[in-house]
Amino acid sequence: MIGRDTSVRTDDQHPLPCFGAGFHKIRGLSAFAQTPQDAANRMRARCQSVIASQQRGISESGCVPFGRLRVLKHSSQSSAFPVFLERAGGRNELRDDRLTKQSVLAELARIALQTRDIHILLQRVIALCARGLDAPFATAMEFMTADQRLLVRAGHGWPGSIKQVAFVVDSRSSAGRAFETGDVIISNRASLDGRFETPQLPVDRSIKRSISVRIERGGQGGGYFGVLQVGSPDPGRFDEADAAFLTRAADIVGIAIERLHEEARLRETLDHQAMLTREMSHRVKNSLASVVAMLRVQAFGAGSVEAKQALGEAGSRVAAIAQVHDHLSRASRIGSIDVDVFLTDFCKRLQLVAGAHVLRCDADPIRLPADLAVPLGLLINELVSNAVKHAYPGQDGPIDISARDVGGCLQLSVADQGVGLPAGFDIDQTRTSLGFRMINGMVQQLHGCLKVSANQPTGTRVLFELPIVHQAAAGAPAEPITAEASSEDPTLLAPSRGQSNV
Repeated sequence: MIGRDTSVRTDDQHPLPCFGAGFHKIRGLSAFAQTPQDAANRMRARCQSVIASQQRGISESGCVPFGRLRVLKHSSQSSAFPVFLERAGGRNELRDDRLTKQSVLAELARIALQTRDIHILLQRVIALCARGLDAPFATAMEFMTADQRLLVRAGHGWPGSIKQVAFVVDSRSSAGRAFETGDVIISNRASLDGRFETPQLPVDRSIKRSISVRIERGGQGGGYFGVLQVGSPDPGRFDEADAAFLTRAADIVGIAIERLHEEARLRETLDHQAMLTREMSHRVKNSLASVVAMLRVQAFGAGSVEAKQALGEAGSRVAAIAQVHDHLSRASRIGSIDVDVFLTDFCKRLQLVAGAHVLRCDADPIRLPADLAVPLGLLINELVSNAVKHAYPGQDGPIDISARDVGGCLQLSVADQGVGLPAGFDIDQTRTSLGFRMINGMVQQLHGCLKVSANQPTGTRVLFELPIVHQAAAGAPAEPITAEASSEDPTLLAPSRGQSNV
């Protein structure tokens, strides 16, 4: 009677036959077992031969070393008893190996999502790959199109630095063949593997086996980045499970590399846009400076005092806008302004036209959309100019400009210690001066509120309030100034000092 020919897989997925009474064959060994005990004895003898072959570091023709083998059990009461063979502790080792590989792949995924530097990414990846395959050496190579070479970008376990070491991409090296074909290349006996020429670097470290996998970039662009390679001087073997693990690791790395490249391209685009924005603001500032120069020349040749004064005030307003664009061109961020920095720079320019009046500036760190910079700058220019002209008749004095964040609201204050408000001053009184219309227009454009009160102990205080949270959330461009802005909201009025026209 012919016994059952059942196969049981070991850790390395090579089948081992199980035998009962009858005719059996083990890798070229044929026997006719008369009794179960005779079959068991023959099996034990064959196992001892395999163990001896492995200990000598060699394998019989067509036979793969299975590790330490043992007979699990047998039953002498069965005419066709089963004999089970497996590696001693093989199930526990297999489970631990799988858990290690799963843990490493999870860590690789986390690093791929969090790392922003490709060199740090590659260094961490090869260290984890070496751990996952229980090997001391690992390298990550990038394909250089210019000279058709694989350039080492990161190394693990090698003495010193091996960066800038390059390998020719051809089929004579395991890494080169992996990159050319996309296959997983396993070389378990490097010194005897006639397929490849081992580079000097692995030879110096007595590398006996290696496994190489191509890194393919993720995303729509596709393409190939390079090769992941893991090597060991130990006489063990890399198998299909190791190939599957390193392939998954290379897939994760490829997606992470493509993400980093896309982020780099996006940063370049944003930097270019920022440069264009700054260049635009700089050119606007230069153009407005030319306009200011022409207004001053025209004012110098004007025939009347009124014309000179009007042209001078127009030039001052244009210069204020130019100052705003100059600040925007030098700002650290595009799309927003820091009120404290903006106000400090703006007051330095105003000090040049304030004469002997001392401008004192103090502001909290507040961020506003850049669209509000021009109307806010014009409003400050008009309020300070009004104080310079009318707060201290015939003398000089201090003018305080402050910006505070009070309960999510910007409170911009311009205060003096001068003559104060005239008797019977009414903020609701309609005025037709250009300065008043400018102030009223800026207040409406900024969607704020203007209040005028007596300062303590003397003088006048003008307070402008603007909701910061609303402006930051909206982020919409401010409405343009129109000639009719001053008549749309009669409650938002600008102050007048004495009998002057603002």
